[in-house]
Amino acid sequence: MSANNLLARWTAPAKYRVMADSLALAVPLVVGLAAIGWRLSGIIAAVAATMIAAAIALFAARYRARRYDQAWLVHTLDRERPDMEDSANLLFADPALLGPLERLQQARLLGRIDRDSPDSLRPDWSRRLILLAGIMGLIAVGLALFWPRPGHGPPTLAPSTEALPATPGIPRLTAQNLRIIPPAYTGLPPRDSASLDARAPVGSRIEWTLRFDPQATVPAILPVGGAHITLRRDGPNWIASRPLDASFLYRVDPASGRGPTPPLHRVDAIADSPPQVRAISPAASLTMVQAGQRNWTPVFAATDDYGVAATARLRVTLAIGEGENVTFSEREIAVSGSGPPRDRRFSPRLDFGALGFSAGGDMVVQLIVRDMRQPAAQEVRGPSLILRWPSSRQPESSGLEGMVNITLPAYFRSQRQIIIDAEALLKQKRRLAADRYLARSASIGSDQRILRGRYSQFLGGEEEGEPEPPPNHGEQHSDDDGHDHDQGHDHDHDHDHDHDDGHDQGHDHGHDHGGAPRRPAPGFGAPEDVLADFGHAHDDSPASSLDPETRAILKKAVDEMWQSEVQLRQGHPDLALPFAYRALRFIKEVQQATRIFLSRVGPELPPIDPSRRMTGKREGLASRVLAISPVEGRDGPAAAAWRALGDGPGAIRGPIALDALDRWARGQSAHLPDPLALSGAIDAVRRDPACLPCRVKLRALLWTAMERPPAQPARRRPADAGGARYLGAIGGGKP
Repeated sequence: MSANNLLARWTAPAKYRVMADSLALAVPLVVGLAAIGWRLSGIIAAVAATMIAAAIALFAARYRARRYDQAWLVHTLDRERPDMEDSANLLFADPALLGPLERLQQARLLGRIDRDSPDSLRPDWSRRLILLAGIMGLIAVGLALFWPRPGHGPPTLAPSTEALPATPGIPRLTAQNLRIIPPAYTGLPPRDSASLDARAPVGSRIEWTLRFDPQATVPAILPVGGAHITLRRDGPNWIASRPLDASFLYRVDPASGRGPTPPLHRVDAIADSPPQVRAISPAASLTMVQAGQRNWTPVFAATDDYGVAATARLRVTLAIGEGENVTFSEREIAVSGSGPPRDRRFSPRLDFGALGFSAGGDMVVQLIVRDMRQPAAQEVRGPSLILRWPSSRQPESSGLEGMVNITLPAYFRSQRQIIIDAEALLKQKRRLAADRYLARSASIGSDQRILRGRYSQFLGGEEEGEPEPPPNHGEQHSDDDGHDHDQGHDHDHDHDHDHDDGHDQGHDHGHDHGGAPRRPAPGFGAPEDVLADFGHAHDDSPASSLDPETRAILKKAVDEMWQSEVQLRQGHPDLALPFAYRALRFIKEVQQATRIFLSRVGPELPPIDPSRRMTGKREGLASRVLAISPVEGRDGPAAAAWRALGDGPGAIRGPIALDALDRWARGQSAHLPDPLALSGAIDAVRRDPACLPCRVKLRALLWTAMERPPAQPARRRPADAGGARYLGAIGGGKP
């Protein structure tokens, strides 16, 4: 048998025993640490503590086993085996290096060593240490399981802070505790508050534990403006609970109104804010593809007060092609985030080949994240990032006139997107709830209404709402459902509107405009303001830029849009599509026939009547002073109460009717800086109309709650000595 095999056979039992002994010592301690981590920070901390402690234990066991090597075996054999004759080191010596007597002794030892088993050299178990480690582990687990947590177990009552005077025979509050149990999704632990005022997340459960002296019979919790909360007796204490849906004021009444009025307490409900999504990389919303680039990795950051879901959806919209050959596709990709739940990073890697992205197209990405709110999570769509792959064929432009000629068609490039959205909604009908489907359809109908209003201005009629200018290049259009579309590519791109000279003359209307043929647009919506700066319309209406035949076609398009909008708002996109397609066909005819003219003359002002000049006659001139109409305010009850609480002519010294003010405060709670404070002040004045500090406080709160009056023009400063001489001179007086 070789020396190495001999060494391995005789040291293996000792090494295994030492490693098992080390693990037996470590397991109770690891379990105890895991229990403590779970108790302090939850399951994630427990798993982390277990992994770290197990790694340390394995390292310690291997380190202890390394000591049982050849030197240990030689020393142990010489000490434990007399038949080795203190020559155990010869078992592992090279025979070629030994003398005759040494080789003879080595052979004798090899024959004797198997008289005993290698297990006889194993160290004994560390029984005392293992027992001590087990006891410590059990203590740690017991503490983790049975140590009272904040918000668990019987609460510890604190002395009452209401400081009401004691009345013989009337119960009063002597001890109190308010327990707040937040929703599980927040990850916040339950907590006890010695005060009856608190702030807690919406959806928390509020539990009161109260004690009265002398013992009460029918105590109650009285919310201001709400139903009473009944207390039930539990030994010497009284307990009650309710879910926290909104902020409220309340008082604890131990004697059903027979004693002094208890003070008000407030519980503020903290709403769960929706997640916030921002783009980290790239910094600009529009990015160009670099030479040789084959993939794209945008980086988003999502933050939330309680945590963002670990997975999100990335909406990828592709617009491929040019002109009338633009094709659109949309898909959603599941992406996983990294980092802590409250601040996650999402960095999906988008491969151009897998997505079908090629030159001449745009890729629009938008991250959709959810938070952990229960029962309904809040979903937020982040900003859109656009990656543009320029085409090798660049459009040409030839000066100002070419820029102006593409201004009008920018208004006629949105109807196709209405059709695309409606068709996409029909494909998703089976996966959407009825109310969601109707809301999406109505949202597309709103876009149709806006587009119809844009076209109406070219018919010389009034439109619904303020007309919107053509969108800028790369500007995103967001519908009510949250879809973002790149306006640079999601509408009809018509670059094939070549107008010959005969067509130009047919629309000249007797003016020599000298327009050049239409050229392809260098970018969508870029020069929409050129006409306003340098152009000249034939009258004050945008409709003057269209000839009567073109206006008639546009009128048909607007009528079809109206029918499409009606069906969309009623939730029937399938019935709206035929009207939308006909509107698109009419719009294409308008595109082929429409151009905008530049004027070579200045503005045409009304002629001046020279006979009235320098005569001083003012007959027939109307006053230019506009009548001032009063502004209707929403602070009627508040203003009336403010005057009644003051010292002016409308002041009321006695009780004031506060019912209208109370209703006003509830209706305007979303606009008030502190609605609970105002409700508390109203309640105080209602209970004690003669309380002067209460009236002063309510009047001050009303002043801050009322709508601020509009800014007034500053009074002109008085004239100085030089100004006075000038005014006297022009007024006919002495300078």
